[in-house]
Amino acid sequence: MTRFGAKNVIVRAQSQAQRGRVFHMKTFGNILIRSLNQHAPPVMAAAFASIGLVKPEAKYQLYLEQEAAGSRTCLVATVDAEFAGYLTINWRPTYPGLADREIPEIQDLNVLPTFRRRGIASRLLDLAEARVARRYRVVGIRVGLHAGYNAAQRLYVLRGYIPDGRGVTYRDQYVGQYVQVMLDDDLVLHLTKQLRTECP
Repeated sequence: MTRFGAKNVIVRAQSQAQRGRVFHMKTFGNILIRSLNQHAPPVMAAAFASIGLVKPEAKYQLYLEQEAAGSRTCLVATVDAEFAGYLTINWRPTYPGLADREIPEIQDLNVLPTFRRRGIASRLLDLAEARVARRYRVVGIRVGLHAGYNAAQRLYVLRGYIPDGRGVTYRDQYVGQYVQVMLDDDLVLHLTKQLRTECP
């Protein structure tokens, strides 16, 4: 079991509809969302290793460093103190379609299989979008094109994300017409969502 200690800080919802309330679902237990801390990386890496995914601890240590530098925010979800998933906000994405317009990007949304279909991804996105909306009018997100991303594709459309109209990229490079590329996690479509109409 991948549990976090009692000292973890609870991050409260910032969206207008949920401001001041702790994320909670009676049916499936208490969902708490907080910022990444120094105790989380080994727990997160072990959780993904237990289901056969290689997400090294160093990845999350890097996220901590980037958060300290102000270039990334990482939000971690737990259910009854057990690690369930996370996402990050990259405030300085490398994808030109966002970087050129200074639009932050939600990245690396992952929920462990055991905790899927409980609304955790939606709650992580709610909080991430609220964080971005404090400073920006638009947020970006990317989604893979193979069948492993079917649920994410539907979720993002339902949340109001639309293609940015620039085609697909492979490792942040635009893929030209008739070019053959590998259909793997690096072949993605970029989407954006209008969060607010007025300037923050």
